[in-house]
Amino acid sequence: MPYDNTDQKQKMLEALEYNLGIVLHSCTSAKVSRSVHYKWLKEDPEYLQAVQDIQESAIDFVEGKLYEQIKNNNIAAIIFYLKSKAKHRGYYDKQEIAMPETKKFTVKVIE
Repeated sequence: MPYDNTDQKQKMLEALEYNLGIVLHSCTSAKVSRSVHYKWLKEDPEYLQAVQDIQESAIDFVEGKLYEQIKNNNIAAIIFYLKSKAKHRGYYDKQEIAMPETKKFTVKVIE
């Protein structure tokens, strides 16, 4: 009869939620090895879905914190938001490469 690890999985999911999806901290607090966690991800679609839901919740939480910082006029948060969400309006880093001098070169095609 296979081992029932439902309680372990539930503890791991609770730990992931508490730790905002960070696997290392969650494995430590739930006393589950990383390899077991990744095995469950591969073999158990319900566990995988629950982990993905926790990751989305963590992103929502952190986005909320970013919005709080924007409302508090945190310039770094404002710039980060614009570079992430307003690229279509020109808010992005441009990489410019300056060439000190131009040189002519010839390409010879050998058949």
